[in-house]
Amino acid sequence: MSASRLFSPFGFTVTLLFLFHVQPALSADVRSCGAKGDGQADDTAAIQKAVDSGGRVSFPKGVYRVTKPIVIELDKTGFTSLAGDGVARVVMAGAGAAFRFVGTHAGSADPEQVKPNVWERQRMPMVDGLEIVGAHPEADGIEATGTMQITITRTTVRDARHGIRLATRNRNVLIADCHIYHNRGIGVFYDDVNLHQSNISGCHISYCAGGGIVSRGGNVRNIHIGTCDIEMNMATNAPPTANVLIDCSGSRAGTAEVAITGCTIQHGGKAPGCANIRVIGRGDTAKGQPIARWGHVTITGNVLSDVKVNVHLRDARGVVITGNTFYMGYEHDLLVEESSNIVVGPNNFDRNPLYGYGDAAKVNGGVVFRGSSDCTLDGLHINGAWRKPAALMIEKCDRFNIANCTILDSDNAGLLLKDVTNSKVAGCMVRDDRRDAKPGPSLKVEGGRGNWIVQNLLSNGCEAAPTTARVEGNQDGK
Repeated sequence: MSASRLFSPFGFTVTLLFLFHVQPALSADVRSCGAKGDGQADDTAAIQKAVDSGGRVSFPKGVYRVTKPIVIELDKTGFTSLAGDGVARVVMAGAGAAFRFVGTHAGSADPEQVKPNVWERQRMPMVDGLEIVGAHPEADGIEATGTMQITITRTTVRDARHGIRLATRNRNVLIADCHIYHNRGIGVFYDDVNLHQSNISGCHISYCAGGGIVSRGGNVRNIHIGTCDIEMNMATNAPPTANVLIDCSGSRAGTAEVAITGCTIQHGGKAPGCANIRVIGRGDTAKGQPIARWGHVTITGNVLSDVKVNVHLRDARGVVITGNTFYMGYEHDLLVEESSNIVVGPNNFDRNPLYGYGDAAKVNGGVVFRGSSDCTLDGLHINGAWRKPAALMIEKCDRFNIANCTILDSDNAGLLLKDVTNSKVAGCMVRDDRRDAKPGPSLKVEGGRGNWIVQNLLSNGCEAAPTTARVEGNQDGK
């Protein structure tokens, strides 16, 4: 209760009584709950005690050793945030996640499916400013299940198994300005999770042996990856993976509606089968229905380099690739297999001599489509594909529209159509002006039918049997 006196213009005072209830902001300092923070003592019980009190759990400067997961049961603790201000380290010396957030949200992001207890006790759990270090072979950083709006910012996870693991079901995840570094497994792991609406922005994700950002199985929609540096997330002694891996195989719902924008994604070293971005889109469907090809992926405005394959699509549908810089693809810059409705717009596939390329004999580059249909390639710039049958190779494909591409100084044919049907090549320029080069034909057609080759500038001509393509209006520029 509080009282206030108001002075009236009529010469008397009025006293007003206000009745109200104030719920104090809860805050717990892990030291006040018994944590030593000396890197030696087991601080598990003390930190769990602080977390169980709910509210803001602060970690003063120190090294806090824990031996089993700190479990934040949000419906019991209420609103919870973990704050380290960049001065606290948590060493996970046991198996499992250092911090495991457990909510009860079982719906979608539709407001009508969010139960009152989620809004009143669980929404937006936070981790900010902590360093988490793994000190056990099965130690993870952060795990979330059943959460709504979990927000992880300015946090480092290193030397763990998985950095951030999203499991079972979550909604509206934000991961920003984090360093996920040198982990034995996966950096950010969508682990057979039902999760729609997640943003990963401004993060460094590197040197994680199992992949940088990986989605496997589950039902995942709306992954937004932006302005991140994602590097070297693979190992020579581990199964093939990618800096960004979307693997829908075996999943009925798959992963779709993905945007990868404005990132530097690079480096795989000598790791077998490594890729910068790999989308495996085939998933299981109900009996009697055709196999699904998951996709709806946009890849734009990224710098991609130094792996076996820069971008690899298999069994995907509805992928747009535009405005990227590709270089140092040891096997391929772009490899597309058994996919459909792929649109590749202006991209730069280059061999810039300023980079030196180290062992240049191992850098081949080039663009390959196999077993695919209904694709548009417009405005590609390909320079310096070496030791390939062609810089741009289209094999066993149907209904391709290839237009306005520039293909320069590449070995063998510039553009090869092999067993291609019902496709058009128009307005392209293909030249090889290297000194002492022995180029093949600028454009070559082997097999196929129903193709139209029209109004291209082909410095070394076109080889096509009359049964394979209609060829007209092309020039050699000489």
